[in-house]
Amino acid sequence: MNSSTEKKLGVILQYSQMGLSTLISFIYTPIMLRILGKSQYGIYNLSNSIISYLSLLSLGFGASYIRFYSRYKKDNDEIDIKKLNGLFLIVFMVMGAVALFGGLCLSSNVSVFFNDTYTSEDLRIARILMIFMSVNLALSFPASIFTSYVTSQEKFIFQKLLNIVKTVVGPFLTLPILLMGYGSIGMVVVTTIITVIVETTNVLFCIFKLKMSFDFHKPNLHLLKDIAVFSSFIALNQIVDQINWATDKVVLGKLCTSGAVAIYAIGSQINNYYLQFSSAISGVFVPQVNRIVASDESEHTKNKRLTDLFTKVGRIQFIVLMLILTGFVFFGRYFVLKWAGNEYGNSYYVALLLIAPVTVPLIQNIGIEIQRAKNMHQFRSYIYLGMALLNIAISIFLAIKWGEIGAAFGTTISFVIANGFIMNWFYHKKIGIDIIYFWKQIGRFIPALIPPVIVGILFNLRPTTSLIGFVVRVVVYSVVYCLSFYFLGLNDFEKEQIRKILYKLRIAK
Repeated sequence: MNSSTEKKLGVILQYSQMGLSTLISFIYTPIMLRILGKSQYGIYNLSNSIISYLSLLSLGFGASYIRFYSRYKKDNDEIDIKKLNGLFLIVFMVMGAVALFGGLCLSSNVSVFFNDTYTSEDLRIARILMIFMSVNLALSFPASIFTSYVTSQEKFIFQKLLNIVKTVVGPFLTLPILLMGYGSIGMVVVTTIITVIVETTNVLFCIFKLKMSFDFHKPNLHLLKDIAVFSSFIALNQIVDQINWATDKVVLGKLCTSGAVAIYAIGSQINNYYLQFSSAISGVFVPQVNRIVASDESEHTKNKRLTDLFTKVGRIQFIVLMLILTGFVFFGRYFVLKWAGNEYGNSYYVALLLIAPVTVPLIQNIGIEIQRAKNMHQFRSYIYLGMALLNIAISIFLAIKWGEIGAAFGTTISFVIANGFIMNWFYHKKIGIDIIYFWKQIGRFIPALIPPVIVGILFNLRPTTSLIGFVVRVVVYSVVYCLSFYFLGLNDFEKEQIRKILYKLRIAK
């Protein structure tokens, strides 16, 4: 199967996986919330946020593998590829061991992260959760090299199918455990078992199907230094992401209650779905970006090709994300109340404050890979670190005043400044992306937004209390949105791609 087909099917399978994940979550999450209760769900999320800081021990190495692999693959240097694989595996095994040790230390001092509103039983549960989460995280380190290798080979079909299996199997195994009364501890045990099975499958596929080889003899320390220098700024980005997406829960856990953590967690979960819908597209273009940058073409030609790719992918992401964002604005509160329960009403505002400002970086997230491929990701790291520190200060102050909504608003402010203004300037002036052309192409969607927005406003003038009425309105809104974008927003190339997909689907039948 050629690379182009792998990419297209990879994107389709990724969206299928996210669709299944969303559907299963609609059914599974309300049941889980009612079985666990707001308090234990908050403890589970707070424990996960604390342990997730250990993922920073990867030091950005995982994101750098494809760049160095592409360098050797271009020259068909199989010997150095084997050495690269061996070096990365050794490094990640060491990182996994350190992460496990760090997790055990954190779990032994769990009371540091919880205030006096938590009982001794809450602390016992948190301690056990953190131990299993540490094991899960430690296993993910050496496994990540195999995931990166599958991506480098552009075997997206296998990769996405494996994710689909993981998405489907997880909740179906966890739900009986919850019904049997094992609570959040049972959940994390099942998650660990599934992780072992999935990662083992990935390893076997790489070794026996893709013939992945390793050379552990005399590791190239000079190469390790180059990787470390390149990865240091990626690591800084990971620190920033960790601050932006996990620190709010830790702040709420220390300053507020487990209930506030649970409310924020539901909003954050909705935001995670939103993030996934963007990365599904850009993720399959990582090898292509690296090939363009590594080519022998002139810098002007490279930048033009990268601008075209940046814009093409950005427009597709905008279409998908604006359907979700505008739909959530009009129908999200009803959904959250029915899905999670009336006590989670503020989760709607938390989710809205998180997903609205990240829309700009999400439609431009292929730019992150362009920066890395050009080894120009340092500036973004510095800017994001400054905004993350500002986010902490603002979130602590606002969390004291307004709880979970205040914490989310702090994140909103930092993202608007960093992504809305500073990074767009950097893309245009330093990276070589024609950002003015990009926004002109995005601006062409404005007429297409008018009809669905009018429909959404009309629906909200007369709110419905019926589930059937809600579903009908969502379907009508989605149809109006799709038709409006097809006739008023898409260019000829995009329309042709849709017609090809529809034709292939008709042939398949």
